[in-house]
Amino acid sequence: MRLSSATMSRLRPDVSRPAYDRDAQAVGIVHLGIGAFHRAHQAVFTDDAMAGGDRDWAITGVSLRSPQVRDTMMPQDGLYSVTTRGGTDGDEARIIGAVRDVIVAPNDPTGLAERLAMPSTRIVTLTVTEKGYLRRPDGTLDLEAAARGQTIYTILAAAMRARRIAGIGGLTILSCDNLAENGQVLTGLLQTYCDRFAPEDAAWFARECACPSTMVDRIVPATQAADYEQVATRLGMHDDAAVVTEPFRQWVIEDRFATPRPGWDRVGAEMVSDVRPYETAKLRMLNGAHSALAYLGLAAGHSYVHQAIADPALRPMIERLMRIEAARTIAPAPGQDLDAYADALIARFGNAALPHRLAQIAMDGSQKIGPRWLDALAINGSRSEDCPATLAALAAWVIHVCGEHGAVDDPMADQLRELWQQAGRNGMAEALFGPKGLYAGRWVASDATLRMLTDLIAQG
Repeated sequence: MRLSSATMSRLRPDVSRPAYDRDAQAVGIVHLGIGAFHRAHQAVFTDDAMAGGDRDWAITGVSLRSPQVRDTMMPQDGLYSVTTRGGTDGDEARIIGAVRDVIVAPNDPTGLAERLAMPSTRIVTLTVTEKGYLRRPDGTLDLEAAARGQTIYTILAAAMRARRIAGIGGLTILSCDNLAENGQVLTGLLQTYCDRFAPEDAAWFARECACPSTMVDRIVPATQAADYEQVATRLGMHDDAAVVTEPFRQWVIEDRFATPRPGWDRVGAEMVSDVRPYETAKLRMLNGAHSALAYLGLAAGHSYVHQAIADPALRPMIERLMRIEAARTIAPAPGQDLDAYADALIARFGNAALPHRLAQIAMDGSQKIGPRWLDALAINGSRSEDCPATLAALAAWVIHVCGEHGAVDDPMADQLRELWQQAGRNGMAEALFGPKGLYAGRWVASDATLRMLTDLIAQG
């Protein structure tokens, strides 16, 4: 038996269900890039908001490439389970009803356009990963790539044009990806795209829409075969769209909307005037440590985060990266305790009940190292502060992404491999981080740092 609207009444009694009438909720949110993280994070907050009395905030999920999510969710009427592991009360399972339908953008561009142009649609959220923003290494928009096929820019520009022509109000477009100042970044990229390809919509976008910044945090490993089996036992039926996550969740949102919004702040989200201290801490401490664990841990033969953080050779490096090298570059908001945050992160990393694959974290590193490591390295360098832990992680990334430890999942894998062949092991640091390096727009290493990084790469 499989989870669906027809079978939900036969769930085990200790499994929570949506506390509202799903059929009475109109779609108010379109989410681009529906995957496990969205289903464990923004959709859960929205489900809680509707359970608390909010109306008409159901979600249409959009897959930008594969039909896989649609094909797993829609036979279940959009229902799926979220199981939290590692809490003091053991595993807890609940059914989320916030997702009404799923559209595969390449297969149904008309349906997607119609949904975005509906007056009831007021918010567009995005989890498309860093590479989905199609930025060059210097942070500017790759205009050629942005205009090719169905990208977030072609989709959003078409929606804005339809709403402008129909006289419908604007949208709040909410990036939930790990980009520093993601709202400001998205605003600039969208404005650049409109100025070039949709000039008649550029002023309307600036006037009618808003892109608040956000910070999201919840560890959501890829669901494994054993997880599906355990979830089926817990539910009393199969759930092919199940997600497994940790009890912790955080969502900090800049309170700058162009439209109405759900009462996310009543169910745990934080509405603030400035997200930057929170997102910077998350990017440099959590995400920076995660990436360091991934590349150093894989090189040490580990497969999961909890194994890597338990390694006595790695844990002190991760502690130093978070508590010293990253933390000293952050100006915390009032009441934001960075040392306590590091304590919580170490505990979360050690949650063996939630195995998080290092290979999953290691994906797309070329897009992640800028906000996670290079920005902190630049600040520390300007103060003549040493960063041995971050440089060790950076060297491990260079070796990983050039294919020394097997297959590489990265949009720049071919370019970096070719650069490795041209520069060689001893020239790679200069080719990447020297004055004319690939990442020179983000961080230029000093001569001493280049020598140290070259030595680390040479040592493997």
